[in-house]
Amino acid sequence: MPRETSTPATPAAPVVPPPPTASATRGNVVVALTGDYGLFLAARALTGAIQGLFIATAFTAGTAVVPPERMGRAIAVIISGVSVSAAVGVPLGTLIGQELGRRGSFTAIAVLATLMLIATSAVVPSVPGTGGGAGDQARYAFAPRVLAVLGLCFLVFASLYAALTYIVPYLEGVTGISGALIGVFVLVYGAATAVGSFSGGRFADQGAGRTLIVATIGAAVCLLALYLVGPVAFLVALVLPAWGLFAFVTAPSLQYRVVSLAGPGGALAQSLPASAINMGVAFGSFAGGAAIGGFTTSAAIITGLVIAVVAIPVA
Repeated sequence: MPRETSTPATPAAPVVPPPPTASATRGNVVVALTGDYGLFLAARALTGAIQGLFIATAFTAGTAVVPPERMGRAIAVIISGVSVSAAVGVPLGTLIGQELGRRGSFTAIAVLATLMLIATSAVVPSVPGTGGGAGDQARYAFAPRVLAVLGLCFLVFASLYAALTYIVPYLEGVTGISGALIGVFVLVYGAATAVGSFSGGRFADQGAGRTLIVATIGAAVCLLALYLVGPVAFLVALVLPAWGLFAFVTAPSLQYRVVSLAGPGGALAQSLPASAINMGVAFGSFAGGAAIGGFTTSAAIITGLVIAVVAIPVA
């Protein structure tokens, strides 16, 4: 496990969120107005890339305006905001799209982005840059100890999504529940992930390395329990939220460790955990699906468990 520095370096932040927010606003306006399919795809790809840039910039600005001992909590607030926005935005966007069509939903997004741009420009302070050039940033951001934590990011979320992607078929086929009850199980799991993301900030401030070890072991134990008690709905209802809690309490600590270990390369390193997580999600979903294709629905849980066990020594 890479040694954690006691006082994280304040990352460089030459910009604050308005630039990516303004670009996202323009991209969504193009999506709302265009009738050309190629331009539509290009604008959607642009706004998707800008979303990653915005999140990285938000981490940079958010952690720069708090004292080092509260950096984990600042990270947790940003992660929680992203999680809540997805939970609220996806069904709301679907509803608007059903009522007003594609143009209506993207117009609403552009309006919200404009309001966010105004609010961010008025509230978020400008943060002076303190880092070196791109080469110096990259040298620190891609140091072996940082890459080790990024590998852990990959493994934690590969484990999670190998099982989570196929949790509904598992609940139907193994646990024997269906309909609205599945929605209740998933809702309880989702609430636990929100609690884990938010509370994880305080744990990161108290000891990110220790948090990652405990949470990674906890997630593996929960996956083993989920496999063993799968046919018992009551026990599954207890294991699911515990799994979500352990899995998502890691998120602030992963971000915290990457920035801490990157030191002067922290500004560049802010964007790397999200990339590692997305790669983990894609790999985990593929691995879980391949396991189900060769065996049974329970194989997805075992796949997640195997990856979680591999992650423990990395933590």
